[in-house]
Amino acid sequence: MVNVNILVLADHQEILETIIRLINKNEEWNGVGVSDYQEAAQAFEKSKFDLVLLGVGVDDETESRILQLCHSNDPGIVCMRHFGGGSGLLYSEIKHALAQH
Repeated sequence: MVNVNILVLADHQEILETIIRLINKNEEWNGVGVSDYQEAAQAFEKSKFDLVLLGVGVDDETESRILQLCHSNDPGIVCMRHFGGGSGLLYSEIKHALAQH
């Protein structure tokens, strides 16, 4: 059963697809990938997210807008940066962020 919905924002399509594939390997996680702010806003209209992962190509302005979007939808949404480093690091970052919440 899926417990955690994760929105991933990255502008590099291959990296975005890889992150989503890795997230969805965990049966308790559901990853949704978007490539810009507009797609993120549309995703929030369709689903509730527990965590937002900001990946490759997300500039400071977009990050600020995403943080506002998260806060307006649910102040409890965890929003974090992911800079790469392999699946083990990705899983560890997500688990740590969720545990801190």
